[in-house]
Amino acid sequence: MELQPGREAVVRVAVATLWTSPEAVRPVDQPALTARADIPTWVSGLDTDQQVGDCVLSQLLLGERVLVSELRPDGWARVVAVEQPAAKLDPRGYPGWLPADQLVPVDPTVTGHPLVVDATVTGLRAAPNGPVVLPGVVVGTRLVPAGPARDGWQPVHVPGQAAPLWMPDGQLTSAPVEPPDAADALAVAQRLLHVAYVWGGLSAYGIDCSGLVHLAWRRFGVLLPRDADDQAQVTTPLPLGEERPGDLYFFARPGRKIHHIGIVTAVPGDQEDRRMLHACYRRRRVVEEPLPADRTATLVGAHRV
Repeated sequence: MELQPGREAVVRVAVATLWTSPEAVRPVDQPALTARADIPTWVSGLDTDQQVGDCVLSQLLLGERVLVSELRPDGWARVVAVEQPAAKLDPRGYPGWLPADQLVPVDPTVTGHPLVVDATVTGLRAAPNGPVVLPGVVVGTRLVPAGPARDGWQPVHVPGQAAPLWMPDGQLTSAPVEPPDAADALAVAQRLLHVAYVWGGLSAYGIDCSGLVHLAWRRFGVLLPRDADDQAQVTTPLPLGEERPGDLYFFARPGRKIHHIGIVTAVPGDQEDRRMLHACYRRRRVVEEPLPADRTATLVGAHRV
């Protein structure tokens, strides 16, 4: 089967990057563009200015579905990431570009209740205790089992791989059927403390503020929108002072749309006690900290998922 415009496909690399256009990519982005998409090498090669370049829109995880809308002769595909809601951009999902060789057509024979990767970062192996075939698989990735676990190892179907690959059974969990407790999502986000800030990032190698929120809830099957202003639209506002750990803080400058989001980490006794976990643009990493005065000045609300 080949990729076709108008048909769905799935991501075959551990983490694929969604770009504004093929022409927007920079020489430093080359590791993220290959058929193996070496995201650790890509992120480690970015300087602090390149970490916030606006050529990156989002990232997609192994097995994530997209709708292909255009295929270019130079190997680029325009897609809609249907698992990343983006109502203001496209009602179908987040639109953007990625290398077509990071996708494969949907295999209709692969069915079943998915398992979710719960390891922060792991690799898929050719056999139990065998060599790693696909490194860099991150938390929140969904994979369909390819049979029962054996000796503590689980075989899974992997897009683009002819044979099942294997992962330690303890690094996978059944996809939840009930919404998570906010504290559970916070615990996932806390595992990404100190991860590099990358504009548009959505992985344990680099992540942005709304990506941190999206990924933490995605681990439990809740598909929040990709961008912070859209996340505010689908969550429930709370009176300030009633927030609990795992709730969300939103920030905006007067007369402007929401530009930042953080996850509440402490129950406030008063505004001096407010703390949050967030991917911080200024410090270029994920941090947990009290809200400084300039953040408090732009705090426009607390919401609950």
